[in-house]
Amino acid sequence: MYETFDHTADVGIRARAADLASLFRDAAQGLFALIAEPVAAAPSARRVELEVRGERADLLLFDWLSELLYLSERDRSILCDFAVELIEGGLRGRATAVPMEQARDALLREVKAITYHGLRVERAGAEWIAEFIVDV
Repeated sequence: MYETFDHTADVGIRARAADLASLFRDAAQGLFALIAEPVAAAPSARRVELEVRGERADLLLFDWLSELLYLSERDRSILCDFAVELIEGGLRGRATAVPMEQARDALLREVKAITYHGLRVERAGAEWIAEFIVDV
């Protein structure tokens, strides 16, 4: 689950989940919900896989989201259908990449970068919470 919140000229995203892998998945969904309305995987969609290394949960989240944003820009695609597996020293993630041409009508805004400002990942009782600010 994720929600957005206003932050001066930028946009914040707050994700909550029962476990860390789900938190990272939901944060990615929140990020791409800012970029485009939900897109359906088309025949030309492809799976992308990546591995991100890191020990600290907040910095791992930053690197995960930054890498997804980079892949989206590099490949001119919108990412969806995220899956995250925590591994020793990082995470392994997967997503579906839908070509930007097919998602053109769904585009909402450009996200320039994930920022360190306000970045946090913490356990609160039975759930994990992440907050991050994106530069739009």
